[in-house]
Amino acid sequence: MIQEYQIRVLPEQAASEQSIKQFLQEEKGISVDEITAVRVQKRSVDARQRTIYVNLKVRVYVNELPDDEFARVDYPQVDGRPQAVVVGAGPGGLFAALKLIELGVRPVVVERGKNVHDRRKDIAQISRTQQVDSESNYSFGEGGAGAFSDGKLYTRSKKRGNVEKILNVFCQHGASTSILADAHPHLGTDKLPNIIEAMRNTIIRCGGEVHFETKMDAILMDHDTVEGIRCGEKIFKGPVILATGHSARDVYRYLNAQGIEIEAKDIAVGVRLEHPSELIDKIQYHRREGRGKYLPAAEYSFVTQVDGRGVYSFCMCPGGTVVPAASGPCQLVVNGMSSSGRNSPWSNSGMVVELHVEDLNDRSLLELPPVPELASLQTRGQANSPLAMMEFQERLEYTAWMQGNRQQTAPAQRMAHFVNGKGSFDLPKSSYTPGLISTPMHFWLPDFVSKRLQQGFRNFGKSCHGFLTNEAVMIGVETRTSAPVRILRDRETLQHVRLKGLFPCGEGAGYAGGIVSAGVDGERCAEMAAQYLASMEC
Repeated sequence: MIQEYQIRVLPEQAASEQSIKQFLQEEKGISVDEITAVRVQKRSVDARQRTIYVNLKVRVYVNELPDDEFARVDYPQVDGRPQAVVVGAGPGGLFAALKLIELGVRPVVVERGKNVHDRRKDIAQISRTQQVDSESNYSFGEGGAGAFSDGKLYTRSKKRGNVEKILNVFCQHGASTSILADAHPHLGTDKLPNIIEAMRNTIIRCGGEVHFETKMDAILMDHDTVEGIRCGEKIFKGPVILATGHSARDVYRYLNAQGIEIEAKDIAVGVRLEHPSELIDKIQYHRREGRGKYLPAAEYSFVTQVDGRGVYSFCMCPGGTVVPAASGPCQLVVNGMSSSGRNSPWSNSGMVVELHVEDLNDRSLLELPPVPELASLQTRGQANSPLAMMEFQERLEYTAWMQGNRQQTAPAQRMAHFVNGKGSFDLPKSSYTPGLISTPMHFWLPDFVSKRLQQGFRNFGKSCHGFLTNEAVMIGVETRTSAPVRILRDRETLQHVRLKGLFPCGEGAGYAGGIVSAGVDGERCAEMAAQYLASMEC
């Protein structure tokens, strides 16, 4: 017999299968000896009251063997099958490639960066040398921007069936099945590399190809039809799924120069805000002892409106670290990540202000200095340029780099000092390993951003006592919240609005915002590419 129950238990009761069995015996009258297995299907923490509970949806197997923990996908051999090219090995590209195999199409994946393990070494060098490898960093390389920035799998996507499929594929490649149950599932930066490598091995084992350190130079076109790509002297033929990620600015410039239709897109910019994790635990769990033995590192989510624009927390990393996320020279960008244990002494989150394309005419945004190294490429702040928002990102990152002494040393300021317009003469300890330098961020951040952040922090401090504090440090700048460009595509076929056989995909194309939604979009693009190939054969 199989029974499902919604139960509400104390954290220590939710900590093990045996304690859940004991609870079921006491509350539901099922003998522990008759319960062969308990599967947790949904798990969430309710910390709204003084007594904290864990809400569980459990499937109970009584005198019956449990079924499989996740649904497996059958990946057939695709040697000799029609071929499609996938540009980029981030979540959008990897899930597109796996879906192509599922549909009987042979994927050829090209990735400008290195494999996920070699890439780790280049990322470690940033803190030691203060230098960023333009082709191997937190944005470029196998796994994309998500591989070394936490591995959060939460999405607001309404396509729940597709989301469940993405999570199951991760489990098939080595992820813990806990991601199928957790309200905010998370893989952890320490676990992701092996999962990503397993996905790559599936692609190769089934007859696909994966090429690292292979940068796309050109899209090959015959009138209005894409026939493949060129990478140096190599030519790869087939319809193209373009999944290059939100930081491939050279790709955006190439598309614009070729007259391939793109448009500027709204983004959000701000800072990383880092608190001691013990403080966040105490605030969120409303108790002096914080999380204790059985609760996870506490999360938070804030949103408010200031002068007609949203101010909100983004990509919260409980028990995490702040990392240098620049993808080239003369940039300073920060992001957050957590290991699977979420056991760092700090917790951080992006704190960002909504920025619309029309806002680029605001005087404080226009006053940011241009980037000398990009002078010949930039459109000089023309708000009607498809690259306008991207160029604003570049100018803000360049300004932060200048404030950080032209290194990856990040400009920083204590939170309450920033709100009150005061400088910070010293800074608290931080997880950011390249180091911090104290600067008055309220002076050099654009007023459009800084004044809204100041009021947003006041609002958050009122709703969450103890959150607005000088124990917290702001680290600048957070700019890569989403792609600054959208590559225009047809809503039905997912092909580019003008070019047949080109499928703009995932976060870099402006149609996703995170690992899961990029994976979902990658699968959709693969389905459309397979249909396109089938129509070409007819």
